[in-house]
Amino acid sequence: MNLIIYSEKYKILWNEFVKNSKNSYFFFQRDYMEYHSDRFDDFSLMAFDEADKLIAILPANIKENILYSHQGLTFGGFLVDDKMKTETMLEIFESLKHFSKEQDIKTIVYKCIPYIYHLKPSEEDRYALFRNNAKLIRRDVTSTINLTEQVRYSKGRKWTINKAKKEVIETFESDDYETFWELLTRVLESNHESKPVHTLEEIKKLANLFPKNIKLFLSKKDKRIVSGALIYENHNIVHTQYLANSEEGRELGALDLLIDYLIKDVYKNKKYFDFGISNEDAGRYLNAGLIAQKEGFGARAVVHDFYELEIK
Repeated sequence: MNLIIYSEKYKILWNEFVKNSKNSYFFFQRDYMEYHSDRFDDFSLMAFDEADKLIAILPANIKENILYSHQGLTFGGFLVDDKMKTETMLEIFESLKHFSKEQDIKTIVYKCIPYIYHLKPSEEDRYALFRNNAKLIRRDVTSTINLTEQVRYSKGRKWTINKAKKEVIETFESDDYETFWELLTRVLESNHESKPVHTLEEIKKLANLFPKNIKLFLSKKDKRIVSGALIYENHNIVHTQYLANSEEGRELGALDLLIDYLIKDVYKNKKYFDFGISNEDAGRYLNAGLIAQKEGFGARAVVHDFYELEIK
């Protein structure tokens, strides 16, 4: 087993492996990972077997002798293909520990890919973490709808959607990122005293690079944009990366109507619809109001787990 640090010369090999992995996601492609390369010291790893065949990759960055599952990505442990065996993953972790000692890495912070993002069962790494006495240090809750079953809304969500249907609201796909970003920024500042993780320029660049994966949907009342949803789409799953609702949109129920449109029309043939997490303070705080809205659409809990592995 041989572990090496990723470099530009491996870009094609890396991207091909991502495409063919059984826990693939588009934001592991190098063009996505490197949009914020100025913020992170990339330390992604590639594992080769004794025949010099690539068998696993780990999107990662390094900071102060700590190796992180890439901090610029929502999740991302080892990506593997469908030939990966549990015993092989144990060998990879042994190599990872040895490699880390050589690199003077003291700790590995590893965030697992939730099973809803797997194309095939891919939890060999979780077993390896257990075998190596890794410590669970954070657990976030994301809210997900299984679209292969009948979607059941709460009475409150049904009422809001029916109310919105009586208004003349148009829902449609769009490339007007400027208008959406203005709305999103205003909403985040006023409601949460925060701002989007991406800048407008960054999201436009990424949407241009990944047009099949990043899509924008808007709701319009007369000529006014009142709500919007930026969607990350990948194989069997859809994720709401950003949602925004103006004051008028809230009064009209525009965002609920837009989400209903996405669930029952645009993405009805997908397997999962994921709203994202409702946590703060490394998972210790649950935003009850936020998760209640998601659960009102029939979404239920899936966890994002973070582990810490000390290198001794």
